[in-house]
Amino acid sequence: MKNSESLVFGENAGEYLAFRPQYPDALFAWLASVAHENRLAWDCGTGSGQAALGLSNHFAKVLATDEDPRQLDLAPKRANIDYRPARAEDDLGLRAEVDLISCACAIHWFDLPRFYEAATRALRPGGLIAAWTYDWPWTNKEPLDLVLRKLKDDILGPYWDEISVFYFNRYENLPFPFAELQPPAFDTPIADSLGDLVSFLTTWSAVRKYKRQEGRDPLSLVREELEAAWNVNPPALPLRAPLHMRCGRKQA
Repeated sequence: MKNSESLVFGENAGEYLAFRPQYPDALFAWLASVAHENRLAWDCGTGSGQAALGLSNHFAKVLATDEDPRQLDLAPKRANIDYRPARAEDDLGLRAEVDLISCACAIHWFDLPRFYEAATRALRPGGLIAAWTYDWPWTNKEPLDLVLRKLKDDILGPYWDEISVFYFNRYENLPFPFAELQPPAFDTPIADSLGDLVSFLTTWSAVRKYKRQEGRDPLSLVREELEAAWNVNPPALPLRAPLHMRCGRKQA
């Protein structure tokens, strides 16, 4: 990964496992359906294994790698998932044998040129690579989104890493040197209550960075406003976030 801030998630690996959303099985079923084979998937930047677990239902074997062993220690175990500590850019010795590489809310942390070299070596001809993310959690409800924008821009603004331009732009500006496929639309539930939403917000890197540098929780600055806005015009539950995906094939 290009930035030591990527290791911030391991400091609270339990919260990351508990509060980051799972991904819909329809996403993994679609990936398996467009992959030429379903023998080996490599989940790169697996974190606490959310995507690896989904892939394991559709691929014979899943290699799941992450540079932070604290997250891997908490990842759900499955007989066909092989968890290994490794950076995204490491040469794992894979040579034209991977059917699918997945990067779930992770690729923006990678040194992209070096990762793409590793990915190209690992993929079979015509093999797939899929990277997806979600944006900041908007609710389409006012005044709730005004408070969420205040938190994102006014309070956390200076604490976002430069890589935030990728996920806040829905990966549309992500360099992606593969023959692209147009994926279906997918979304995922992120909260069943205001408490769930607050817990989800605590996992974002800028919140962690603010806490370390300022010595206090930035969510405490807006908690009362969030509660008032939620009560005035609560969103439909569960609150869902769209997933934004880039998917493509290695050229034969």
